[in-house]
Amino acid sequence: MSLSNDYLNYPWRRHGMDHERYAWSDLFERKPVQWPGGARIALWVTPILQWFPLDMKGKPFRAPGGLTMPFPDFRHYTNRDYGNRVGIFRILKVLDDLTLPSSIALNAIIAQRYPGLIEELLKHDAEIIAHGQDMDSIHYTGMPRDEEDALIRGALETLRKATGQEVTGWLSPGRAQSADTPDLLAANGVAYSCDWANDDLPYAMKTARGTHYAMPMAYETDDRVVMLELHQSEDEWARQIKDRFDVLYRESAEYGGRVMSLPLHAWVSGVPYRIGKVREVLEYILGHSGVWAASGADILSAYVAGQENEHA
Repeated sequence: MSLSNDYLNYPWRRHGMDHERYAWSDLFERKPVQWPGGARIALWVTPILQWFPLDMKGKPFRAPGGLTMPFPDFRHYTNRDYGNRVGIFRILKVLDDLTLPSSIALNAIIAQRYPGLIEELLKHDAEIIAHGQDMDSIHYTGMPRDEEDALIRGALETLRKATGQEVTGWLSPGRAQSADTPDLLAANGVAYSCDWANDDLPYAMKTARGTHYAMPMAYETDDRVVMLELHQSEDEWARQIKDRFDVLYRESAEYGGRVMSLPLHAWVSGVPYRIGKVREVLEYILGHSGVWAASGADILSAYVAGQENEHA
């Protein structure tokens, strides 16, 4: 699909910040963050469950991992759906064995199509994060505001009803947002979103409905990005996860707490020859002192409490 000529027109193109959501900040000059119990690292594990429609329209672009073959693309459809049928259970087994909480991001349509899966997820120590409606429902600038609001509101209502949780976290399909997305998320009771990949700590964003937070979900060490987009092996992915942790852990001794996020697509990391690496990297991280494993909501709560105490 070709984009319209006005798609790249951007009224904020100028010197300096290209939006007013937050002020620029140097991570290494901020007041050190203190995690509960004096922990140095907040470990945030985020399994991701996705559903890709067989008749994907790919507008205005195809989400990463989207189907590519002519309809019906059963080969890629079933490969993605493996995560919902098999892969997620392997990941949950590892998390249970290591007594780790998590934040599970899932498309709302999964709650409608696989209610039994939702029942299983709720048996585990897991926060549910909204991952939009499905992987063909992309948020983008130019999308009518009321249409995007309905998409966000519908996904949240579905997941809140199905899980009984408040569902205050959000991950956009393809990590794509429009210029209105933060305002709409805040208006619909979402405290944090995971789409902005420019920090190692949460930070506050300004919206028309008050403060909304960006949570630092890793992108370049995302399992799908490393292994499917960059075509690197599971061994290379594991090495990068350990390297990421090592740097954050070393920095935390001087600069205060950091967030170590581990996004795990169930259809990527849940396959038999990769799940062992998931266990390996988690055991490596947990082998260090001062690691606090928590959900995104709990990490944000601790961060906000610390900021409020600082200004009390």
